[in-house]
Amino acid sequence: MLKDVLKTIMLSQQEWLIPGQHEIPRNILKDIGELSPFGYIITGVRRAGKSTLLRQIMQERNARNYFNFEDSRTAGFEVRDFRTLEDLYLELFGSNHELYFDEIQTISGWEKYVRDALDRRKTIVITGSNAQMLSRELGNKLTGRHLDFEIFPFSYNEFIQFREYNPGPESLLSYLSHGGFPAFLSMGREELLSTLVRDILERDILMRYKLRNHGVYRQIVQYLLSNTGKEISFNKLKNVFEIGSASTVMEFIQYLTDAYLVFLLPKYDTSLKVQARNPRKVYGIDTGLVNFSSISGSPDRGHLLENSIFLHLRRQGHQIWYFRGKKECDFITRDRDHRHAAMQVCWQLGTDNEEREISGLRESMAALKLTTGRIITFDQEDMIKSADTVIEIVPAWKIML
Repeated sequence: MLKDVLKTIMLSQQEWLIPGQHEIPRNILKDIGELSPFGYIITGVRRAGKSTLLRQIMQERNARNYFNFEDSRTAGFEVRDFRTLEDLYLELFGSNHELYFDEIQTISGWEKYVRDALDRRKTIVITGSNAQMLSRELGNKLTGRHLDFEIFPFSYNEFIQFREYNPGPESLLSYLSHGGFPAFLSMGREELLSTLVRDILERDILMRYKLRNHGVYRQIVQYLLSNTGKEISFNKLKNVFEIGSASTVMEFIQYLTDAYLVFLLPKYDTSLKVQARNPRKVYGIDTGLVNFSSISGSPDRGHLLENSIFLHLRRQGHQIWYFRGKKECDFITRDRDHRHAAMQVCWQLGTDNEEREISGLRESMAALKLTTGRIITFDQEDMIKSADTVIEIVPAWKIML
């Protein structure tokens, strides 16, 4: 591309670096910390705030070397044009040691440039909406030279900051209903959510992987988002939607997870082969999106709460499974220090479900040799002690703070 054209695009994009009127700092900023000559990869679902996070990182460092490749004017940009950008940064802003690129995966061969720039001791921060593509391409080129960060829609903590709510059951109920996509919370227009699902499905999956039968794939997406917290089977989906093979269904759902629209949770087992043979539980990226996409129009509140706890655990970087023996436990987790925990999630603990929830939790605790466990509810708080175990009953809003 001509240098003057790139300069025009770059200068016009500088306006975007001015923060919005009601912008909150994202919690993940503290995890990213100080930057050094390294690659920093920020991935996440569309419209979760990757670009805003990039701007916040730049604000902390008083940086201006920014370029957004989703700008339609960048059509025709080639790998060799990155060096022209570097020249422009030096010419306009006096430095090109730190480089910030939005949605860089749209440029064919971008990973070769990133490798070269890191060889020259540059600091590069990039965003992208497809976890698998970024990790695969960078893993082949930059082993040991990049750090990955996942950004999600607002957490409950960020939601109450954004809405200026107090923590508690009332604000949690609002969070479960509306979710955490910043644009939707700002404008309240449900068509933003429908457009988001359409963009992910059409631009990130159907077009990229040249899939046919678009109508069937849309039905599968709605089915998955309407069944959060439930077990799914690739064979069952194949039969329900009359698709040729279970492997086709499996590939499509992998595309959805790469785009961060849904997540699949495996059954806990020390054998990976046993895990692979068992059904997975499905969760959505956002409870507001689940609410909007539900076929019934009124998703089960317990499943929404369970979905929000799953996302909370995922944000914390835990490995997560569900447990099934004679009974079931919603989540087994392992943190970064390899410590396990077991927890159940239910809207309210009462006479109709107390025995089921407690016995499932205790069975999972026994399997992992744990002496403590948790039951997370909407607003109950208590403790159940026995001779050798302690079960905490904790309100979800306290957990998610």
